Amino acid sequence: MRKHPYQQLMDRKRKWSPVQTTAGKLKEGSEETIYRALAIRHMELPVGEFIKEGLKGEVPSLAQELLESNVTDEENHDLALGYIANALGTNEKAETEALRLRDAWESHPDHTILKALVAERAIFFVLLPFFRFCGDAGLRTVSADISRDEQIHVAANSLVCRDMGLSPSPSLDKLRKATINWIMEPLGINTTDKYLDKKFWLDSSDRLMYDGKAPELSDTQRARMPAFFEHSNVNLPQYA
Repeated sequence: MRKHPYQQLMDRKRKWSPVQTTAGKLKEGSEETIYRALAIRHMELPVGEFIKEGLKGEVPSLAQELLESNVTDEENHDLALGYIANALGTNEKAETEALRLRDAWESHPDHTILKALVAERAIFFVLLPFFRFCGDAGLRTVSADISRDEQIHVAANSLVCRDMGLSPSPSLDKLRKATINWIMEPLGINTTDKYLDKKFWLDSSDRLMYDGKAPELSDTQRARMPAFFEHSNVNLPQYA
């Protein structure tokens, strides 16, 4: 008997435990944007809360276990990115602005599951490849682990939104654009390195929002990942 798509997604999950990393070298020219993107970690727990809130409503019963598991994942992501912030440090202005953006997402009237979907698909799915191309060894490894989780989250939230007949409002899309524009603002335009080009990342967010995919990010699958021997043992996550 074929399993329901929600169960198939649940079966794809892999447990991992974040560890405190050490600071390495960031891609030159990406530093300020890295700090802004890292400040968006403050949205990890609110996304989990969006899902929790959605579970109180008319969420399909088959999705309940999967969504509850996704909330636990968000707590894990918050911990992992907190470790990265401990290692790399933070930018006070970026942290303050990220908290303002978090408040705007929390107060937006669209359905909470829909807000989680848009944040993960068109914000996090852009930041994670950015981390992999421009981050240090610890950030590249953490972003790869989070990416595996987020693929499941976006698929789950897409199914739930489809089953509930939900679609994002123009104002939520506007908030999405404001968020990704602020994060990528320090980058240049038409740079020789496309991964330092603001337009490349903004276009990726638009494609993910409107088409559900961004072919220009296909190189993410081949983005340089640090080999185990390049890591201090403290930088390696623990897998179940």
